[in-house]
Amino acid sequence: MEMWFSDIHTPNIKLSIRVKKQLFSEKSDIQQVDVFDSEDLGRFISLDGEIVFSEKDEFIYDEMVTHVPMAVHPHVKNVLVIGGGDGGVAKELCRYPEIRQIDVVEEDEMFVYVSKKFFPETAAGLEDKRVNLYLQDGLKFIRGKEGEYDLIINDSTDPFGPTEGLFTKEFYGSCYKALKDTGIMVYQHGSPFYAEDEDECRKMHQKVYSCFPVSKVYQAHIPTCSSGYWLFGFASKKYHPLRDFNATKWKQRNIPTRYYTTNLHKGAFMLPKYVEEILLAAEKDK
Repeated sequence: MEMWFSDIHTPNIKLSIRVKKQLFSEKSDIQQVDVFDSEDLGRFISLDGEIVFSEKDEFIYDEMVTHVPMAVHPHVKNVLVIGGGDGGVAKELCRYPEIRQIDVVEEDEMFVYVSKKFFPETAAGLEDKRVNLYLQDGLKFIRGKEGEYDLIINDSTDPFGPTEGLFTKEFYGSCYKALKDTGIMVYQHGSPFYAEDEDECRKMHQKVYSCFPVSKVYQAHIPTCSSGYWLFGFASKKYHPLRDFNATKWKQRNIPTRYYTTNLHKGAFMLPKYVEEILLAAEKDK
């Protein structure tokens, strides 16, 4: 008998994947965690029925939230990753020898365990001596922090359910305080394509735009994400993602990538007209 996993994108649209085997299924204190093995995507993990990443496409997300800000900020020493219990973002950050400290704050201990067990190549990022793993709520962790980080990456899932607090104006304001005077925050901005996602996308940009002097949005194609089209937010106290982008310096690092390039960096900020209109409307309503 065939076995299929379906990720519901809207009441009328779903992404269905034929799976060879279910490798794990258990409910943590926070969410339902499942791991499947498939023919075309390899292993993939879902939280509360939504795909977080697959072996086939995890590199896209991890590279785009890491290398975009690292190619802009010239002196990153201390980094905070909120979420990121799979280790993928930490793995990319560890390619930069100048980074001294990477704090990873993941609330769900089971997610970390499952990532290490079933996705060891990705989770290897958590083993670097510069990585400090904190098993606690990200919003509580960042409250009271002031001027500690050069870069904050919000690697949480969606603005619903257990991670809802990581998409509030309070959270973004706390990130602003936790950053140094030249700090950058990067966060997943969701997909603007379906009507029900568009509203959250607009509200998210509105909150960040009201907190940071520089607030831009960029894009990537990630097949297992909703509609296959995903946005990221770039917020900064000082640096602009294009005007302060140093392509020459980044190329000299010779960091191996499969998605990110310096040409793509510039193109990722060139958004479709309907997305520009969503963001402009949010800026007018701030």
